[in-house]
Amino acid sequence: MAGLIVTIDGPAASGKSTAARLLAEKLGASFLDTGAMYRAVTLAAMQEGVNLNSEEELLAVLQKSRFKFGIKEGKTTISIDGVNAAEQIRRPDVTANARYIASAAKVREKLVEMQRNFAADHERIVTEGRDQGTVAFPDADVKFFLEADAIERARRRRSELLSGGSRESLGKIQKDIEERDKSDRNRDVGPLKPAADAIVVDTTDLNIDEVVEKLLNLVRKICLKKSQK
Repeated sequence: MAGLIVTIDGPAASGKSTAARLLAEKLGASFLDTGAMYRAVTLAAMQEGVNLNSEEELLAVLQKSRFKFGIKEGKTTISIDGVNAAEQIRRPDVTANARYIASAAKVREKLVEMQRNFAADHERIVTEGRDQGTVAFPDADVKFFLEADAIERARRRRSELLSGGSRESLGKIQKDIEERDKSDRNRDVGPLKPAADAIVVDTTDLNIDEVVEKLLNLVRKICLKKSQK
């Protein structure tokens, strides 16, 4: 297992992916984008045309497909059966359907296993998701939970989508985010919630540089305290 594990959990568009990637760079750590894992399985399932409500069919897709996750120039790389899927997994329809994968207990169990295997191959990791501090890495050195107002998160997501050519309305995006929040918090397996020992950080009024600086200072402070014990 990695010598340093920092987990960053939080709802959609709370800034956790960007914060995790930049924090990893500053710590000289590897960045594990678990959201990309869930989207990759979602994309593969959609391409296969399986019933997204069927846990067994989703598990079959995960077992038959060859998923490869790596890191190149600080970014997560994803391929499905040898085909680069980094762009396709960011499609709005893939993001919307990822909730089916997130609610499938057996699939989540396999993905958590893959996440832990990733950690075992790296000295330091910063990992982001929705259950990293509660399920995947309950013994992580530092745990964060990022949150932000739904309207602010909708604005952030809309900015991302606009850069990709999408013209979805702010109201529609906010509604989708709130529905995803409800689904994530109420699912039976790995529900979205802060770990008991997580540090909750509200990013509503912070830009990404301020968020990363705050997390970095907290990591250094916590690690220093541990080293002095």
